[in-house]
Amino acid sequence: MWWPPFLYPPPASAYVAAMSAVSLASMANAGLAELRGRHMAYSKFWHVVAAGSTAGGGKGNGKQAGGALLRSRDGMLVAYAPALLAAAASFAVPGAVVGARAQLLSAALAAHFLKRILEVLFVHRYSGSMPLDTAATIGCSYLLSTATMIYAQHLSRGLPEPPVDLLYPGVLLVAVGLAGNFYHHYLLSRLRADGGGDGDKGYKIPRGGLFELVTCPHYLFEILGFFGFAMIAQTAYALAVATGTAAYLAGRSCATRRWYESKFEEFPARIKALVPYLL
Repeated sequence: MWWPPFLYPPPASAYVAAMSAVSLASMANAGLAELRGRHMAYSKFWHVVAAGSTAGGGKGNGKQAGGALLRSRDGMLVAYAPALLAAAASFAVPGAVVGARAQLLSAALAAHFLKRILEVLFVHRYSGSMPLDTAATIGCSYLLSTATMIYAQHLSRGLPEPPVDLLYPGVLLVAVGLAGNFYHHYLLSRLRADGGGDGDKGYKIPRGGLFELVTCPHYLFEILGFFGFAMIAQTAYALAVATGTAAYLAGRSCATRRWYESKFEEFPARIKALVPYLL
């Protein structure tokens, strides 16, 4: 049977095979949901929809009305901390990360989620709240995908090495993704710090960096980071996660661009959603 030369042969694990299919399908479906206006309960879109439903006299958002709520900052910490702990703890589990590839994968995943937590604490500016069950669901998803990526890498020990070695290009791509994502998150935080824009939330059209060309360059660099993980791992599961993440963030990017167009009549038509000049 033909198999891509840049991937390890699939391990004899029904769990990893099933998780590869589930991760790709669920993330792609989430991206389609974003395009159709069904947003996860942690974005500006969800708060607008929830507020509008309540003001209109309807039932509103059930989670907002009756479920436990966290401050948005606390909710994002709940979402990211378990995955960071899993990646860091893998170094303490005997035999879990053996060899340069496995060690670099766990280190890259730990760096990714550590960066996210540091941004939550020191960079991002939040308003509003997040349902506890949403934070817990996102946290479980990140934890499961991180642990499974490390486990799939562990199962690749003893399998033939892929003919095409992408390990160190993958490390470079992760570094580019982390740096670019942080830089554009910083630009967004400065936008909110300046005030003005859309009411008391301070929304403005982002400027600087790749914001001159696309609405969501921070998502573009996050996608690059996830494909960097896939290049370090060179497992089918890591590639499925990266592809699913790209599909989801593409949907969010298109929804974001649509939102900016609805908020700002002067939004430039030349600015794409995710990929400069293309998408």
